[in-house]
Amino acid sequence: MTRILIVDDEENIREVVREYCELNGWQADEAPDGMDAVEMVKNTDYDCVILDVMMPRLDGFSTCREIKKIKQIPVIMLSARQEEYDKLFGFELGVDDYVVKPFSPKELMARIKVVLARGRQSETKIYRFGGLEIDALGRTVTIDGEKAQMTPKEIDLLLYLAAHRNIALSRETLLEEVWNYDYFGDDRTVDTHIKMLRRNLGAYRDCIVTVRGMGYKFEA
Repeated sequence: MTRILIVDDEENIREVVREYCELNGWQADEAPDGMDAVEMVKNTDYDCVILDVMMPRLDGFSTCREIKKIKQIPVIMLSARQEEYDKLFGFELGVDDYVVKPFSPKELMARIKVVLARGRQSETKIYRFGGLEIDALGRTVTIDGEKAQMTPKEIDLLLYLAAHRNIALSRETLLEEVWNYDYFGDDRTVDTHIKMLRRNLGAYRDCIVTVRGMGYKFEA
């Protein structure tokens, strides 16, 4: 059974999210703060973590960082703050999605389903471009024999670009296909992830080419 961990210091929010999770047939556990959440992740296999940013004892960003050290579990952040910096910082930590409070529980459920579906994909392809190797199943990127450190979203983006190599892709297409829904943000989200991806590709950074006035493409 799919198991979700809901981490928020507001009990009413935890209860609402839990009820909607159970309506979808998922088992939902609750944690009132980040410290408890980290301990629960150590002892239980969760399919997704719903994580509030502002919490006592350990904030959401720090909690996410600790969770990712233990297991590569998809994380959806909840926050009452809408600053772009917070979202970009979260994505750099490996957050899979970011939902601003107040939010629609039905929308949150839809985003959870997208994250769960992405995790269950069973692509077996390995893309090789010189010394650059992208393993879709293992979700790893190797550069000249060394494993590159990338966030889950960077790997998603690189996989999509590699699968559609030599094709110019608009920012809107990348938002829709990589994030898998009509993202409530702007094109700078794509640009920021491309910048981080190029940095992590090192000598292969030039494989990602900017298509002026449109978006990007991966040139093999």
